[in-house]
Amino acid sequence: MSELKKLYILWTNADPITSEKMVMMYGINSKINNWWNEVTIIIWGATAKLVAENDLMHEKIKHAIHVGVNVSACKACADQLGVSERLVELGVEVKYWGEDLTEILKENERLLTI
Repeated sequence: MSELKKLYILWTNADPITSEKMVMMYGINSKINNWWNEVTIIIWGATAKLVAENDLMHEKIKHAIHVGVNVSACKACADQLGVSERLVELGVEVKYWGEDLTEILKENERLLTI
């Protein structure tokens, strides 16, 4: 494996099964198994509502943060869906992601979109 250091997972699919069995499973295992030095899950769109309202996602988010995954949410989306406060309570960073996502893309960083 090459010396790639950072992985960003852009999570826009609010399907609970995909969320649990791909996004959270891969993000958490990537950190636990040191597949990546840094893993950031970016909650975008409908996933903000899923995370705020789903008990299983609460557990998964807390576990991800515990093992060292950075979990962040798009503030514009979270505000529009009325879930920003709940996300912050779960330990999720809530910020505007437009410029940072653009930089990730311009710099050809490793971005997995789900």
